[in-house]
Amino acid sequence: MPDAAPLPAYTRPRTSNLAANLALPPVGRRTLLGATALGALTAAELAEIAGADALGLKGSLPRSVDVVVVGAGIAGLTAARKIAARGRSVLVLEARNRVGGRVLNHELHSADEVIEAGGAFIGPTQDHIAQLARAMKVRTFLEYNEGQSTYVSSTLGRLTYSGTVPPDPTILPDAALLLGLIDQYAAEINVAAPWSHPRAAEWDRMTLADFIQQTAVLNPSGVSNLIECWSQPGFGADPRELSFLYTLWYVACSGNEKNVGTFSRNSDTAGGAQERRFVGGSQLIPIRMATKLGDAVALRAPVSRIVQKNGGVVVHSRRGVVRAKQVVVAVPPPMVLDIDFSPHLHPRRTQLMRHLDMGKLMKCDAVYERPFWRDDDLNGFGINDSGAARAVFDNSPPDGTPGVLLAFMGGGAWREYGRLPLGERRRAVLQGFAAMFGEQALHPVEYTEQDWTKERWSGGGPTAIHGLGTLTRFGPAIRRPHGRVHWAGTETATYWTGYMDGAVRSGKRAAVEVLEKL
Repeated sequence: MPDAAPLPAYTRPRTSNLAANLALPPVGRRTLLGATALGALTAAELAEIAGADALGLKGSLPRSVDVVVVGAGIAGLTAARKIAARGRSVLVLEARNRVGGRVLNHELHSADEVIEAGGAFIGPTQDHIAQLARAMKVRTFLEYNEGQSTYVSSTLGRLTYSGTVPPDPTILPDAALLLGLIDQYAAEINVAAPWSHPRAAEWDRMTLADFIQQTAVLNPSGVSNLIECWSQPGFGADPRELSFLYTLWYVACSGNEKNVGTFSRNSDTAGGAQERRFVGGSQLIPIRMATKLGDAVALRAPVSRIVQKNGGVVVHSRRGVVRAKQVVVAVPPPMVLDIDFSPHLHPRRTQLMRHLDMGKLMKCDAVYERPFWRDDDLNGFGINDSGAARAVFDNSPPDGTPGVLLAFMGGGAWREYGRLPLGERRRAVLQGFAAMFGEQALHPVEYTEQDWTKERWSGGGPTAIHGLGTLTRFGPAIRRPHGRVHWAGTETATYWTGYMDGAVRSGKRAAVEVLEKL
């Protein structure tokens, strides 16, 4: 079948079962937390998804509203929903021709089904996105996790394993040491102010790679290579690109007010952030939010200028000028720099935006008539210490038809393969699948990919990353309002930053700030 063209324009992909692979305390088999809602999409749901680009206000923008929200991702729509519920007028200005931001569905050509080209997963302690999904009547289903996982090693070859049996015993001692320390340090982090920790400056001067090199005893390069299978999908970056303080904060955020964040909850499927997916794809949530907001959402309206004067705010967009009393900006951090602010942003806010680079990430999916790997008691999850398919998931719809394998290509893997011609990259990804699941993986009925680095209004994915020194020097500016301008977006969250849950939390917080000012 001919190569599929890259999709148009992404919360948040994540890896699976890494903590379990490294012999951390077992989580156990996944359990059903409430009724499982499975089943194929209805015709009405398919039509709803297909018609999403027709959402929103047609014609002229209103001259004035109480609040303008910039960005129709989950954060911006959450803020708008809360503001509208209080009886205030609101207008969401979205640059794209769709809603959802880094959450994006893809309709398969070979079946009447949907997969996620962007953020997909939900897990325990992600209470805010779960509540929103229920309100939007979007069901969830358990990510397939039955059978054995696969590990491909350049030295040991292909291994299958289950439970907490490690695929590579030469790495296990170092991994257990490193992840134990990460959990210990993360438990000390104030999620609202990670820069306040007594060792913050020290940890912000080193990268995650530095920490691994200084701490591992037996096989630093081997364990670093394995942790790349977490960082490349999760951040779109390698350990050498991540501040160690940022890494600790990210793990600390993987919880809620009652549960301390852990590496296991961040990285696992069963009991972790990748436990469930949404029936109809995650973008169905913002689609339904936008539908309810109706003419309060305006697509194809990139904002170029925000001027505060005469006791209000004037917002300039491609579709017109709107006056407001307050503004919420809910776009990926680097996109803030595309907007001209008057008065100018505080230098610390500007420097923070300049130092928050979006990760490099591509999602590659191969579609098969059926999930053949399950015949061999394989769950579709695999990790490889090299190649184009470093972290692989079973990305099949709820009923398992068709079968879909997903590879996250991030960080160094993206730099090696992301710039190749489509045909060469496709071959490399399929060869990676075949190394894990056999020759059948070389012959999909459909292949599709989403390169987030080419998405104009995201600039990369899945999240904006903090390099050396960023958190301690500029971090306190992340949520500080700029006069009548308030900030939302998953990167501003204090729990589940970088995820859909963090986006919801940030939208709620920004809405409260605005409502208090009106």
